[in-house]
Amino acid sequence: MASANGEEKVELGFNIDVINETKPKKDWILLSLRVIAFFATASATLVMGLNKQTKSLIVGTIGSTPIRATLSAKFSQTPAFVFFVIANGNASLHNLLMISMDVLGPQYNYKGLRLALIAILDMLTMALASAGDGAATFMSELGKNGNSHARWNKICDKFESYCNRGGGALIASFIGFILLLIITIMSIAKLLKPNRINHHAP
Repeated sequence: MASANGEEKVELGFNIDVINETKPKKDWILLSLRVIAFFATASATLVMGLNKQTKSLIVGTIGSTPIRATLSAKFSQTPAFVFFVIANGNASLHNLLMISMDVLGPQYNYKGLRLALIAILDMLTMALASAGDGAATFMSELGKNGNSHARWNKICDKFESYCNRGGGALIASFIGFILLLIITIMSIAKLLKPNRINHHAP
């Protein structure tokens, strides 16, 4: 009887360990990074998407009479800024979806398929955000300093508010990109963690 009870205790203890080990654990650090990245990329999307300034400028003179024209600077006039908005909007939707999956469906694992899919989507989102940031940064530098060799005039001396808001959107987007890079590294490390594969082994 004693040995039987001892075996029962050992067997029960083993089962409890398996249950605790296979129970999915929520990664609060990764979840927090996704929330911050979502707010950063969403802010960049909204600020750049609503970026517009209209100003009355002197475009010429007739004699001593200045000729004025009302000109507008919009993000939609520059394809690089449109791409920037699309890239950051996609990153925001991606992180929102990942947050929803982490909060509502952590019990679904599909033997690693879910983790692999998340890692791939994180990498694609990070690459797209990087391309959008690079294109927008180039056009922002051109708008601020111009290009004397190509005879492209700078516009930030005329549309200061437009350029300042665009710079703010770039800063928020770069913060989101850095967080996406960290998230991607963590997703890959989580996918390759050895005990995730071997935790069912006796």
